[in-house]
Amino acid sequence: MAMSKLGMNEEKLSPDNRDYVGALASGLDVIMAFDPQHKEMTLSEVAEQTGMDRAKARRFLLTLHALGYIKREGRQFTLTPKVLALSYAYNASNDHLNVVEHYLHDITAQLGESSSLAVLDQQDIMYVVRSPAAHRLMSIALSAGTRLPAAYTSMGRMLVAKLPSEEQKEWLKNVFLEEFTQHSIVDKPAFEQMLVQVAEQNFCIVDQELDLGLRSLAVPAFTFDGSLLGAINLSTNASRVSHQTLIEEYLPVLREVAEQIRLHTK
Repeated sequence: MAMSKLGMNEEKLSPDNRDYVGALASGLDVIMAFDPQHKEMTLSEVAEQTGMDRAKARRFLLTLHALGYIKREGRQFTLTPKVLALSYAYNASNDHLNVVEHYLHDITAQLGESSSLAVLDQQDIMYVVRSPAAHRLMSIALSAGTRLPAAYTSMGRMLVAKLPSEEQKEWLKNVFLEEFTQHSIVDKPAFEQMLVQVAEQNFCIVDQELDLGLRSLAVPAFTFDGSLLGAINLSTNASRVSHQTLIEEYLPVLREVAEQIRLHTK
């Protein structure tokens, strides 16, 4: 499913629209509150994470428990494997993911580096497909569904650079620039200028701005009809692969894979 079909370029309902189902949104907020830092939570913790009052959070937790999406042990709530059915539905309905996965594995086999496809989701990117290398680069484990701040990832910056002008302005209005490392861009004008350069060159390198030692390169990935699928990247160790090597040796490989994805996602 191309990004445009996911609603990236479609007008979205505001919460005060009569067609907006607040209960559904709140239920999803409860599910999304569970993450690597909050693998299990009490009612009070869920209420705090979601910004709900305890009574509202309790109703949603009990409903999700009744539906089998949440397990309860004493005062602690955790997600159940049934939540994976939601991602399965996405994967099963997206004909392009197998094609993308095949070519990402080719990158890993050829260069020995991890490679991924991600999409933009508000201020984050979300990993959709990943081909991991044998070596681990980040302190957290990355897999489909992992979210990282778009402002400090090569895929995120590439996707923001591809946004229509008004959407990009809105995104920039809400972005939070954080100093993850001493290399992180935290000045808004410098960040905006960087996005202009990314758009012009049609690739993005992020060099140790999110995690020391992590250097990544991304290009956009399109379907045959020109719809934006997301961005694909490869990640490497800064001490092992130079900036010059990324551009001269790795960028042509990534661009060729993007072209193969385009040709084979009709």
